[in-house]
Amino acid sequence: MTDDADFLKYEMKNVRGESEYNGTSDDKSGDISEYGKVDTKNHCESLRCLTIVGQIEGHFLLAEAQKSTKYEHIIPLIFDAEENKEVEGLLILINTMGGDVEAGLAIAELIAGMTKPTASVVLGGGHSIGVPLAVAAQRSFIVPSATMTLHPVRLNGMIIGVPQTYRYLERMQKRIISFVTSHSNISEEVFRSLIMKTDELANDIGSIIDGREAVEVGLIDEIGSLAEALNWLRGKIQENRKNKSRDN
Repeated sequence: MTDDADFLKYEMKNVRGESEYNGTSDDKSGDISEYGKVDTKNHCESLRCLTIVGQIEGHFLLAEAQKSTKYEHIIPLIFDAEENKEVEGLLILINTMGGDVEAGLAIAELIAGMTKPTASVVLGGGHSIGVPLAVAAQRSFIVPSATMTLHPVRLNGMIIGVPQTYRYLERMQKRIISFVTSHSNISEEVFRSLIMKTDELANDIGSIIDGREAVEVGLIDEIGSLAEALNWLRGKIQENRKNKSRDN
């Protein structure tokens, strides 16, 4: 039977991705399957890779058969990436259909608030609330075959009052638009025109754009995949090292 101190130490090892038996990060299989993250270290740099896949799960549990990203897993890992001296940069791989708006924005705000270099890569799809998650990184990449769905905020379930619901949705929409436009090169006018289009097959209203279109409108920084994102991160890490050595 373990006491509270031992249990807390064990939980912190899980958050930091440390192995239970030797206190190192050598065994990463549990991190990948449980949390969708892996830490890598070589002679050049030390990186953390997070995956945001499936549906973003918020305050309510999704069906067991549905692939999801749990915000209570991702948030501590982002915090640890910022505080852990062994992690020099963060890579976020995105293939999501969207999901809970509040949880998605919370994750996006944490990523945007990091001081360490961060890069995102949209693979497959970065739909709905996946858009703020993609632009939250300091540098965003997208593969040409990926798509992104831009649409207004929607509600599921019972609507209590139409005027009140409309005001709530409009305020939520403003939060998303403000975040996306402040962390990318797309203008508010262009972004609003894309989410309000009626000639796309996006649940009656919205736009579906591919990788090149996302770059052309300024939503994503550049076309690229894993190699391009890693090269950018390595460049920023070397730049940070030079600045630290100069300050010392």
